[in-house]
Amino acid sequence: MFRRTFWFTSGVAAGVWATTKVNRKLRALTPESLAATAANKALETGHRLKDRAVGFALDVRDNMAQREAELGDALGIDTDPELPAPRRFAAIENRNDPKYVDPTYSYNRNEDH
Repeated sequence: MFRRTFWFTSGVAAGVWATTKVNRKLRALTPESLAATAANKALETGHRLKDRAVGFALDVRDNMAQREAELGDALGIDTDPELPAPRRFAAIENRNDPKYVDPTYSYNRNEDH
C-alpha cells in the first residue's frame, strides 16, 4: 500500500514539474518574450560597444598627444603655445543695443510724423 502511494506521489510530482517546465518554455517562446529578449541583448551589446569605443578613443587621444610631443621635441617646436582666446559672436544681435539705435528714426508708431 505504501509502495503504491509513494509511486503515485512521485508520478504526480514528476508530472507537475514537467508541466511547469513546459509552460515556462512555451511562455519564453511567445513573440512578446522573444522581442523583449532581443531588445535586452541589443541594449547590452550597444553598451558593450560604446564602452569599447570610448576606451579606444581615449587610447587614440593619449597616443596622439604623445606622438605630437615627440614630433615637437624632434622639430624643436614649442608644444604648448599660448593660443588666443576664442572669438564668440552672438547668434542673435540685440537691436536695442545703443550701437544699433538710429537717433533720426523713431520707433514709436503712434507718434505723429
